[in-house]
Amino acid sequence: MQSASSQHRGAQSRIRSASDRLSPAFLETEGDQPSPGKRPKLGHEGSGPSKLQKGSPRPSTMYSFGSGVIDLTSSPPSKAGASPQQRRVSGASRPTSFSPNAGAKKLHVKNLKSTPKNNLDQYVEKIWTQVSEALDILFKEETKPFSLEELYRGVENVCRQGQAHVLYERLRARCISEIEGPALVSLTEKAGSLSSQELVRAVTEAWATWRRQMNTIRSIFYYMDRSYLLRSPDKPSIDDLGIELFKMHVFDSSELKDKITEGICYLLAKDRMQDNLQTSDSTLFKEAVAMSQILITYSQVVEASLLTASNRYFTQWQAEQASALDLPQYVEAVQLLMSREIRRCKTYGLEETTQRDLEHQMKTLLVSKQEVKLTGEKEVADLMESNQFQTLQQLYRLLQLVQKNLGLQLPFEKYIRATGSSIIFDEKREVEMVPRLLQFKKKLDTVWENCFSKNADLGHTLRESFEAFMNKTQKSNMTWGTDNEKPGEMIAKYVDMILRGGSKAIPQIAVDDSLKASTTDEQEADNDDMDEDDQISKQLDQVLELFRFVHGKAVFEAFYKTALAKRLLMNRSASADAEKSMLTRLKNECGPNFTHNLEQMFKDIEMAREENLGFRNVVEARHGRPDVDLTVNVCSSAAWPTYNDVEIEIPVAIQKATAEYEAYYKSKYAGRMLKWKHAQSHCQMTANFPKGRKEIVVSGFQAIVMLYFNDKVTDEGVAYDEIKAATKLDDNELKRTLQSLACARYRVLTKSPKGKDVNTTDKFVVNMNFSDPKYRIKINQIQLKETKEENKQTHERVAADRQYETQAAIVRIMKSKKTINHPLLVAEVINVTKSRGAINAEDIKKQIDKLIDKDYMERNDNGSYEYIA
Repeated sequence: MQSASSQHRGAQSRIRSASDRLSPAFLETEGDQPSPGKRPKLGHEGSGPSKLQKGSPRPSTMYSFGSGVIDLTSSPPSKAGASPQQRRVSGASRPTSFSPNAGAKKLHVKNLKSTPKNNLDQYVEKIWTQVSEALDILFKEETKPFSLEELYRGVENVCRQGQAHVLYERLRARCISEIEGPALVSLTEKAGSLSSQELVRAVTEAWATWRRQMNTIRSIFYYMDRSYLLRSPDKPSIDDLGIELFKMHVFDSSELKDKITEGICYLLAKDRMQDNLQTSDSTLFKEAVAMSQILITYSQVVEASLLTASNRYFTQWQAEQASALDLPQYVEAVQLLMSREIRRCKTYGLEETTQRDLEHQMKTLLVSKQEVKLTGEKEVADLMESNQFQTLQQLYRLLQLVQKNLGLQLPFEKYIRATGSSIIFDEKREVEMVPRLLQFKKKLDTVWENCFSKNADLGHTLRESFEAFMNKTQKSNMTWGTDNEKPGEMIAKYVDMILRGGSKAIPQIAVDDSLKASTTDEQEADNDDMDEDDQISKQLDQVLELFRFVHGKAVFEAFYKTALAKRLLMNRSASADAEKSMLTRLKNECGPNFTHNLEQMFKDIEMAREENLGFRNVVEARHGRPDVDLTVNVCSSAAWPTYNDVEIEIPVAIQKATAEYEAYYKSKYAGRMLKWKHAQSHCQMTANFPKGRKEIVVSGFQAIVMLYFNDKVTDEGVAYDEIKAATKLDDNELKRTLQSLACARYRVLTKSPKGKDVNTTDKFVVNMNFSDPKYRIKINQIQLKETKEENKQTHERVAADRQYETQAAIVRIMKSKKTINHPLLVAEVINVTKSRGAINAEDIKKQIDKLIDKDYMERNDNGSYEYIA
């Protein structure tokens, strides 16, 4: 029997061990689960001693098992009344169905554990007593004599026995009693005596204490928080419980809520009055905001109050600052205010919705309602005039925030038109027109690119406005009473100055600002080393940008052709490549018809070189080296400008040489007639002065006058009338010539009496004291300068050509339309002639009347015109 009993216990031990492996809830009631990743260590008979945690009761006192044990290894019970011996004999003689090799059997193991309820209640009470004592010490802010680990294990064991709900309800009640007790009473008593700011400080301190206490509580009840509460959607976690209780009993308290909100708004207002964001009050404001966000009262209560207070602040600020500050100061102040508000939102952790609403308030109150001030014509013009590019950039960005950036179109347009018109109609600074226009265009491009972010609409406004004033006409002394566009003339003269003088002739005011603005030594060195041809090419490109805005290309063409003729005839071009480059630019811009005559002028000069070489070979073959080295440029009258004939007495040697060349030319080209233009001639002379021999370059008229003094070396001088009779020059040309010889930089003649002007009573004598460091000097600059008479003739010729072009356009339109009314005819004429220059309706009407007088057309009774030619 003893052996059998031992076997029985062994079987029982094996069964319980199998239950251990198959059922992880062996010692738990249904519904409880251990913490994740942990398997409970269970002890039982026959399995050795188990380790108990400190403070846990012995298994013998916690658990008890029934005395009846089923022996699964014995045979089924026999019929009632059989004796043990009979049962043994019967069992020994009866065949059994047991077969060790029959395969696996299905084994059902049931939970054999049962826990007495009385013992469990006692254990729960014991653990709660320990926890309650710990909570008392915790809420009183006393030193902790208890072990958090022991409390945690106790709570864990209770939860494993299915009593987590008991602990939770007791914990909730204990926290409510604490928050409704000393914490709330203390704050309520202070609310009446403290200011709103100090109340906020007290509440944030209480909140910090409460959070710290709830963190300790959560560490004790962590197992319950992560098992029972995690699976109970109707019960908040420990953290949420603390937040819910503090919000309900403290923040939402009727005695505290309004004053706390008022205090937070006061802290915001106080922070706005300080320049430094990091102060003790700022820290308090940050803590109060964080508290309200955790309590979920920020979006419900605090945010609305902050926005209301901010709206009042912004309204008052703009009312005071808008009237006290000018536009640059106001823009800077608004920019600073907006940046500080955005930085404040980020520094203090305000919600994105708050930042968005604050930005909307500032945009509306500070920008939209101040649009008139921000887009004032005079104010914007002052910013442009004083080159306040940074302020313009800030102004554009402010207006862009409220989609009002196009409000700058009108002031920008009016500034461009007014400033541009003042430049082109400034008679005193007429010579500086093109450099000033280049500088103005560069400035506008800088504003558009850097300040206006290359806005397409403002870029269109820039181009339209610039084009408008460039083609604005005004009858004045500058155009000799015609309505020709002055910019076309000045652009042609500016190009002539560059092509004659090269890079040295470029005015300092027209130097590219981008090059002057270089800040590095390397960039400055690159600018200094820039090739002269590159500088000329860059300057021509900039001038061509101005040329594109000019509608009336006829004025430019007339003056450019005159200047080009002088450069070619006097051989005064600084660079042949630059000349060809400019011609190519004009051809690409205006078409081959525009440059046809200009190209013919270059061809004539090339052919003239060949003819001069042939003529020189013929003369040298006949007579040897000639006394006069004559060079002749034969120019096609259709391509070159028209020159007036000037009567002059040509020296015999020159007459002989020109006659010989004319005979040579006619022998090659029968039927052609040469007409000599001595006013465009120049020559190189050798002059022997007492202080040295000089080679001087003079005009044809200057040479004739100086040759007359070869036989007049006298101290008494030669009278003006005598020179006039000998040269046969008219007064204008003679005075101009004598003035260049006696009153200019190089004074090879001396005039008496002295003065800048030449009178008919003056006398002239050779300057025997003339000297100059250079051997070769140029005195024929007078030929390159345009006279007032030449300028007037060019303007009048352009105006006359425009009349003929207008008449021709009218005839072509009438010939195609046959009958047309007046408004439509005027519109057609303007459209056809716009490429040659602007023309107004009044001038068109005058040309119509002339054509009616010439019987090209007639006016009907209904006001229409009919072609009759």
